Amino acid sequence: MSAPAPRDANDPPQLRKFVHYTTNLLIVAVIRLALALPYGLRVRFVGWLVQHVIGPVAGYRKRALDNLALIHPEMGDAQRQQIASDCLNNVGRSFIENYSARDFPARMAKITPEGPGFAALEEAAAANRPVILVTGHFGNYEATRAALVARGFDIGGLYRDMKNPYFNAHYVKTMEAFGGPVFPQGRKGTAGFVRHLKGGGQLVLLFDQHVMYAPILDFMGEPARTALSAAELALRYDALLIPFYGIRQPDGLSFQTLLEAPVPHSDAQTMTQAINDSLAAQVAKRPEQWFWVHRRWRSHEP
Repeated sequence: MSAPAPRDANDPPQLRKFVHYTTNLLIVAVIRLALALPYGLRVRFVGWLVQHVIGPVAGYRKRALDNLALIHPEMGDAQRQQIASDCLNNVGRSFIENYSARDFPARMAKITPEGPGFAALEEAAAANRPVILVTGHFGNYEATRAALVARGFDIGGLYRDMKNPYFNAHYVKTMEAFGGPVFPQGRKGTAGFVRHLKGGGQLVLLFDQHVMYAPILDFMGEPARTALSAAELALRYDALLIPFYGIRQPDGLSFQTLLEAPVPHSDAQTMTQAINDSLAAQVAKRPEQWFWVHRRWRSHEP
């Protein structure tokens, strides 16, 4: 979950700075209050807060409903409303879990990763072969990285800077706290994660957000611009490309960490469509766990 951006990108710089600063103060206040609570209560509290207060105010609920209407026009309004509510609750839970720098990794360390991709990952690590682990904003995508880091894997992360620099400064630290290097998008970050891959390391990439000028592929039956970078890196460095998911369980606090079979190497577009299809299949099973709050379908834009 990111901090809401100013409503008008053309606002004067001082106004943007003020909005970013005050927004971050509110976020930090929520984080500090939540972290003072016992773990289970903390996660449920922030889930409730995002579902009932932050999500509607920030426009996330409306965006989720709009996306659901696009993908599921046949679905009844009550069902879309319920999925949107559950989605916002999951966003809030994931947010505070990722700020629980001691509790969350300790809980994930007790989880045994599942699926054919886990054995493939172990074999690649033993052979010093690089691995790119790909996922979407689904369940809690950090759950699997935390579980794997606890087992000694050198799992790096690539992140996109948030629009709010005050928020970004401490959000990056939450990713670093899980172990494994993290790299910002851009020239400096690219150089770092390339060295990490060349050294036989593993890297997590999230691929399910709109990227300007990226090729248009199918995602849940609608055209969506999708970056080919994960597949391109896998081909360039002979890395395994493994889809993975941190699937929230019915208790709302525990997870299944699932690593699917590696995507066969072919060409970047075919491989990227395969991971799109993998994520779409997971969303079809558990639609409330995907972050419907993103502006994913903007293929008519550049």
